[in-house]
Amino acid sequence: MAVPLREFLAGLGLLGRGLGMYARNPRLVLLGLIPALISAVLYLAAFATLIYFLSDLSDAVTWWADGWSSGMRDTVQVLAAIGILGLGGLIGILTFTAVTLAIGDPFYEKISETVEARYGGVPDEIDVPWWRSLRRSLWDSLRLIALSILIGIPLFVAGFIPIVGQTVIPVIGAFVGGWFLALELVGVAFYRRGLRLPERRTVLKANRPMALGFGVGVFCCFLIPLGAVLVMPAAVVGGTLLARRTLNLPT
Repeated sequence: MAVPLREFLAGLGLLGRGLGMYARNPRLVLLGLIPALISAVLYLAAFATLIYFLSDLSDAVTWWADGWSSGMRDTVQVLAAIGILGLGGLIGILTFTAVTLAIGDPFYEKISETVEARYGGVPDEIDVPWWRSLRRSLWDSLRLIALSILIGIPLFVAGFIPIVGQTVIPVIGAFVGGWFLALELVGVAFYRRGLRLPERRTVLKANRPMALGFGVGVFCCFLIPLGAVLVMPAAVVGGTLLARRTLNLPT
């Protein structure tokens, strides 16, 4: 038990190092904020739309309670609305990273390169044209998003379970979300080595507690208002450090 906990905290510490390195380098701040701000505007518009139609959506998914008493029906609809917002938030957090990485591919590539150079560079680096790298990144991101939605739907349904749905399920959601975020954020460094999503998954599985510590830390930061915008560049730094650590390179 002590070793997984120590590895989990080490992964969390990589995010802390990313935040520290990011805060000390104004150039990284400017590079990282531009794509994150663009994504934030898009996601705020999408979330506002979800809230606007929330009442209609909660009515639609609780059609089976139409014949119940008004009190019971209203309670179920409120729980449904909370569940829809939770599912939307989970999917939003997971897809935000993928979309922001796609928008800011040149920016985050530069940030990751800066981190790699600081700790000795990349042995046998593979030079891939940016358009090919972007295409592969988008495809892998779509696969991760699809998988996260498939897992998110059962979590959404489980959110209706009294007590468990409001306590245990959010914790499970944080760990699931953290895992997918870790897979996303090491992508830039792995592509530089010619490694795709299956290789990422294999390497991080062998270092699961550390990957979860990093990913859950990022997930929790993303829950804070404007956290996704402000923390995204630091998460890319931490993801690069995580990639180097799991590939047994100096950090």
